[in-house]
Order: sequence, then structure tokens, then C-alpha cells
Amino acid sequence: MENKDNDITQKVQNVIDQIRPYLQQDGGDIEFVEITDDNTVNVKLLGACGSCPYSTMTLKNGVEAAMKKAIPQVKSVEAVNLDI
Repeated sequence: MENKDNDITQKVQNVIDQIRPYLQQDGGDIEFVEITDDNTVNVKLLGACGSCPYSTMTLKNGVEAAMKKAIPQVKSVEAVNLDI
């Protein structure tokens, strides 16, 4: 099972790497945090994406759509705030 989890995690990282340049063009970035047991991908939006009023739309319409298309097992993509 762990090997399968590693495979999904690697695919998630690959999708994020493909999306990252588009976010960076607008002064933002995205960081993979974790994938939960129910296949929810948690990410952290950085830079301009962290404070942009459209970040939720970008996350759902852009990142989540691309993630689900590439990895059908993914249920959703959620932004988490990890300010410690």
C-alpha cells in the first residue's frame, strides 16, 4: 500500500510542478503539503496566491481540475495555512 501512496504522491508533485510556472508568473507559488487517507491533496498557496481574492477560484478551477484530470483518485485539493 505504501508504494501506491508514494506513486500518487509523485504524480501530485508532477502536476504541481507543471502548474507552478503559471502561478509564479503572477507572483505566487504553490507547495505540496500532504495527501490524506481519503485522497484529499493539501497544498499551501504562497506569495501573491496566499492573499489573492481569486485564489480559491484558481485552486478549484485550475489546480484541482488539473489534479483530478491527471490523477482520478484525487477527491479534492484544499489550501491549508501552516503559519507556525
